Amino acid sequence: MAASTQPTTSTIPVYKTAFLQSCLSANILTFGTYILKSGRHILFGPAYKGIPLACSTLLELFRLDPQTWSSVSYSFNRKEIKDHGEGGGIVGASLKGKNVLVLDDVITAGTAMRETIKLVAREGGKVVGFVVALDRVEKMPGPRETEEGVDDGEPRMSAMGQIRREFGLQTASIVTLDDLIAVLRGIGDDGDLERLEEYRAKYLASD
Repeated sequence: MAASTQPTTSTIPVYKTAFLQSCLSANILTFGTYILKSGRHILFGPAYKGIPLACSTLLELFRLDPQTWSSVSYSFNRKEIKDHGEGGGIVGASLKGKNVLVLDDVITAGTAMRETIKLVAREGGKVVGFVVALDRVEKMPGPRETEEGVDDGEPRMSAMGQIRREFGLQTASIVTLDDLIAVLRGIGDDGDLERLEEYRAKYLASD
């Protein structure tokens, strides 16, 4: 019998375990059944969940190495453009002429990624990569799932994989669904673990 290639808590880097345990204890990660909405550099946080990720990441980078990271700025978008005060749809550093690294919480269908690429381009910047906190490594929804909520069972790439192929961008994540499942085997409840394993088996991306 072939050995399992799935990660266990003993093989996951300490930072991943600590990150997941912090998210679980603070209820940042919760479980249930949901309907999902599928030059100088800039860290960009798409509204709303990407905003604290971009801000906190830049603060920590500056704390670790101020000389290297002092020239890096951050910005984020508003969901609704203001027509008073400073106005506009972007808060923070200008994106014009900048290489932009996007930070967000999760990715499902890639819709938000594509919207962000277009938004940054309209502002004169260029997205060079995406980093997400959790990569669910799930396949993109097919036509029947989009229209009828029914999975057709066909293999498909993940949204991250599709973005890499379509736009030639680099992508990365702090943790993946496999990491989360491995940690839950030690600290989570069996019901949550079983549902996540069933979800992974059903929706695992082909890439």
